[in-house]
Amino acid sequence: MNTSKTASKYDRFSKVYDLFESPMERRAFSKYRARALSLAEGKVLEIGVGTGKNFPYYPQNVDVIGIDFSRGMLEKAERRRRELGLKNVKLLLMDAQNLEFEDEGFDTIVSTFVFCTVPDPIRGLKEAYRVLKPGGRAIFLEHMKSESRLLNIPLYLMDPVMRTLTGTSTIRETQRNIEIAGFRIEHVENLFFDIVRLIIATKPLGG
Repeated sequence: MNTSKTASKYDRFSKVYDLFESPMERRAFSKYRARALSLAEGKVLEIGVGTGKNFPYYPQNVDVIGIDFSRGMLEKAERRRRELGLKNVKLLLMDAQNLEFEDEGFDTIVSTFVFCTVPDPIRGLKEAYRVLKPGGRAIFLEHMKSESRLLNIPLYLMDPVMRTLTGTSTIRETQRNIEIAGFRIEHVENLFFDIVRLIIATKPLGG
């Protein structure tokens, strides 16, 4: 599926996105976000900002640029930014696979539940690697294929439905893709079995 088709799906889905995810957000995702975003420092690029669900969890002393390829999602994010009175957050319409930033411009990269949807995830991850400063930190909160065959059964069953609705895959090997893109993984925390993982990675000095 190409980027424009996926973006169009999210433009339509943006109207009910927060409502659709609200049960998971209340029970688990909000805690996961708080844990992940507490690690952000300096100049931050959030890839796939969506409706701005991460905004309440950022430390006050960071400057955030949030990008998304869906205008509908960005409109929701801008509304949330204004409601929270955040002056340190800027939003841009942009494709994760073609970041319009110079090399090595960010101290922290943030991605939460995004690289299950980017049409070419390795290309997107390589772009994230490119714009991260050497020694910088990348924070990935992502769901992905499990190491357990048993746990993968429902993921494989859900995958065709999710691909049709949102372009999202439930069976991507995102941790492996992060390494392929060049990142050095420093820490992996399994949050819901190993289907939802918090992955902290760095760009090696000289990388």
